Amino acid sequence: MAAKRVLIITTSHAEMGSSGKRTGLWLEELSTPYYALKDAGLDVTLASIAGGEIPFDPASLPAPAAKPGEEPAGGQEVPESVRRFLADEDAMRLARTSASIHQLAGLGFDALFMPGGHGTMWDYPGNEKLAEMIVTADEEGKVVAAVCHGPACLTGVTMRGGRPLVEGRRVTAFTDAEEEAVGLSKVVPFLLESRLRDLGARFESTGPWQPFAVRDGRLVTGQNPQSSELVARHVIEALREQD
Repeated sequence: MAAKRVLIITTSHAEMGSSGKRTGLWLEELSTPYYALKDAGLDVTLASIAGGEIPFDPASLPAPAAKPGEEPAGGQEVPESVRRFLADEDAMRLARTSASIHQLAGLGFDALFMPGGHGTMWDYPGNEKLAEMIVTADEEGKVVAAVCHGPACLTGVTMRGGRPLVEGRRVTAFTDAEEEAVGLSKVVPFLLESRLRDLGARFESTGPWQPFAVRDGRLVTGQNPQSSELVARHVIEALREQD
């Protein structure tokens, strides 16, 4: 039997609004699910909104090594999956040369997975091609998954009957409290938790920075970077149930 196919779609947006700060994909939210899915025997394809090199949020990368005579920079502790991804020539090649969603639309995938990073807040909502892919996947009984800021992709999705995709469905995402804690509640174009609630979602969450994921049928969402592995497990479970 052919392996189930998962399409991971990342942000292509690298600027934090007008703040002058860099952002992009939070690498843990790609690297942890990427290896969990591949190690489970799934066929994983990597794409991005615009195609080309995927911007990694600098804060999600290991701290650079200190130069001779300098004090160490202190250090961004990153999960082992991040270091594995950065050292993986094949994975990095895919991240540097990602296909755009326009190139992949129409190809058959069994699941869509949208990792987060603050960049998603600017180029996921309102993207017509991404919304179309999500609607089609949902209607065809495919798995749709997102983690942290990734559920921003759901905020612009209206089903063909006119209702928001998330209306009445259990979801989670990066919470308003977590956005406030990182000092970006006034920088992002909207607060993700609040927007999902406004759209009629049954929003659930746990404490900041704690792993938490929700599965509502074939819709899977995770709260924060710490939830990436949980989301991947739910996706694997949902795909196995399809068999």
